[in-house]
Amino acid sequence: QVQLVESGGGFVQPGGSLRLTCTASKIRFSSYTMSWFRQAPGKERELAARITNINNTWTIDEEGRFSVSRDNNKNEVYLDMNNLKPEDSAVYYCNSRGPYGDMAWGQGTQVTVSS
Repeated sequence: QVQLVESGGGFVQPGGSLRLTCTASKIRFSSYTMSWFRQAPGKERELAARITNINNTWTIDEEGRFSVSRDNNKNEVYLDMNNLKPEDSAVYYCNSRGPYGDMAWGQGTQVTVSS
């Protein structure tokens, strides 16, 4: 069974930075599309970033504050977030999607941006 464990969340002031890490196990990691979703209180879960198995990337942020990357040797995917804003506060979830459509979720990590 796929296991995804997120880390790196926390409390940061506006303008600060965080790196989220998702460590995967029990999957052929290099074949998987990895995504970061986020869910703020009272809102639906939304896609925040995605990196495919061939390293195509997409992020929700149009200002270039977010970047997503992966290390297939470590079975890890990263979300680097800079110039954080209060509206970025949410629980961030790691998601894996395999070549046959199989999906898994991590338990989530809280990001709080506040002064």
